[in-house]
Amino acid sequence: MKFIISLLAIVTLTGHANTTVIHNVNGYTPIYKGDTQQFSSLVFKDGKVVKIGDDTLKNNFPDATLIDGKGRTLLPGLIDAHGHVIGLGDNLSQLDVRGAKSIAEIAKKLTTFAANNQQDWLIGRGWNQELWNEKNFPNATDLDHIVSDRPVVLSRVDSHAIWVNSKALEVAGITAETEAPEGGEIIKDQFGKPTGVFIDKAEQLITQHMPTPSQRDISLSLDAAGQHLLSLGITSTHDAGIDKNTLQVYKARSKQGNLPLRIVAMLSAASPDFKTMLAAGRYDDIGDFMSIRSVKVYADGALGSRGAALLNEYADRPNHHGLMLESQQQLEALFTLSFKNGFSANTHAIGDKANKIVLDAYENVFKKTGGILLRNRIEHAQIVTPNDIPRFKTLKIIPSMQPVHATSDMHMAEQRLTESQLQGAYAWQTFLQQGSVIAAGSDYPVELANPFDGLYSAITRMDHRQLPEGGWRATELLSRDEALRAFTLGGAYAAHQEFKLGSLEQGKWADFILIDKDYFTVPVSEIFTINVEQTWIAGELKYQKQTH
Repeated sequence: MKFIISLLAIVTLTGHANTTVIHNVNGYTPIYKGDTQQFSSLVFKDGKVVKIGDDTLKNNFPDATLIDGKGRTLLPGLIDAHGHVIGLGDNLSQLDVRGAKSIAEIAKKLTTFAANNQQDWLIGRGWNQELWNEKNFPNATDLDHIVSDRPVVLSRVDSHAIWVNSKALEVAGITAETEAPEGGEIIKDQFGKPTGVFIDKAEQLITQHMPTPSQRDISLSLDAAGQHLLSLGITSTHDAGIDKNTLQVYKARSKQGNLPLRIVAMLSAASPDFKTMLAAGRYDDIGDFMSIRSVKVYADGALGSRGAALLNEYADRPNHHGLMLESQQQLEALFTLSFKNGFSANTHAIGDKANKIVLDAYENVFKKTGGILLRNRIEHAQIVTPNDIPRFKTLKIIPSMQPVHATSDMHMAEQRLTESQLQGAYAWQTFLQQGSVIAAGSDYPVELANPFDGLYSAITRMDHRQLPEGGWRATELLSRDEALRAFTLGGAYAAHQEFKLGSLEQGKWADFILIDKDYFTVPVSEIFTINVEQTWIAGELKYQKQTH
């Protein structure tokens, strides 16, 4: 399908001097504090929405540029409230072993990758031992057979563990005597020898020796990630934890006016430059392409690597409770510092112990320092005790959740956790019912960035084969409308942008997408197959699917 006028003509004609009407669309938009509305025409000017209505609307704008939407479905641009932009861009050029069913399959991919890449370090990500028959952590020797002359570093799919070869151990000076830092674990064999797997803060023992990417590298990764996200209908993304180099690139690109999409960046509290970045103050550009007003704090690890901090022991690892990366006292110090600089705190917490400690820390700091109105968040909020869920509402904490984690984790979660521990797991509907605003995302590149995967997971709690039938712990699934709101207005609210983004209401930015199926009426089994045909930001066409 092609529009009557060309892509170049559209971009030229929709320069901000002209009013544009896109008509003959099957449009839907959530309304802030209102019901979802349907429309068949959208009018925008100077990058912002003028009006939505029926197809007679174009008669009110006789001088407008008219675009025929060919009956396609139009939705507001989707917002991913938790991703890792540069990590995604890097991942597109690194070894990708996501979905590999065995070490042998990974070895085969590494063989090809090593032959085609001359870098000093070979870097990749995506392994998941839960997909292998043995389900055990791998070993450095598994990689040594393929590459022994260069360090190899492969991140686990959740980024909370790395698997390295013996050359990497040698370069980093890792021996049996090496001790893990607090908040980390070095997996060792029965003789006390490091196996090549490092969890959470122990990763730094290796990663500190890796080459530092240049600002040009970061900029190239930004562009690669941006194009990928635009092709998926994402017009705005929250970047969960950036370092000083990335901050400098983002600000420079913002001032040049050439960011590929809207970015809400969180300063990484784990960065050695954290205080320097905070002192530079909040940042917003005039077109709302770049917003920096929050920090990313890390409380615990991930469930897959058994680093998520639990109140009770892991069902499949006796006497192990996971890892707290910061103590409650350290969390309170980070929150206080953030709030005093006017930044909200968005804290990674997956296990029920981590969620409880983070809530306790927020509560204490709110009493002493204030900050309750900054729209602080808990990122992931995956395993929460039923007693702690209401505290999110009381403390005005936004649960920033990634629906696809539930469908990726469901089988593994049932091995790791008891039924009692699962009572408050991935509890989206419970959060909504108490009046919490859910900001939905994907946690790309941990998961695939496609938001229609996330929408499908939220609505069904099933995998792509539609299993388990009826959905996993189905009382927590969302309606199509609730899911779309979480991926639009929820993310906008979490970024203090609900009056600018997230819906196609008058005066908001004209960020929208055209898709090939009707999200609200297509069979539920097809939601994850929806393709984006066009992505528009501020009334400008930023992506068009190629037709062959």
